[in-house]
Amino acid sequence: MGMSSEDELEELRQKKMEQLKEQQQQQDVDEEALQAQQEQAEAQKKAVLRQNLTDGARKRLNTVKMSKPEHGEQIERQVIALAQSGRVQGKIDENQMKQLLDELTPDSQSFNIRRR
Repeated sequence: MGMSSEDELEELRQKKMEQLKEQQQQQDVDEEALQAQQEQAEAQKKAVLRQNLTDGARKRLNTVKMSKPEHGEQIERQVIALAQSGRVQGKIDENQMKQLLDELTPDSQSFNIRRR
């Protein structure tokens, strides 16, 4: 009699383990799908930027991204939005990129005032 309840427990434990394993596999699949999606989005973004920016503009943008990643992302989104709305005639060159950066960069003086 004592045997059977232990067997049942063991069986339940096995079932539980299998369920956990299945859930884990499902999560792995989801994460892979998400990662693939992100990589695709990233590749698409790069392609759009390459089409719409001159080399000089791209270099300037990359410099910003290295020092201020979230700011660089913001500029990229801006450029992509412009490109997709058809407002980019030809390519954005370095001067236009400088203007974009200036427009989107809060000037440091107003920052200092707020901090005091």
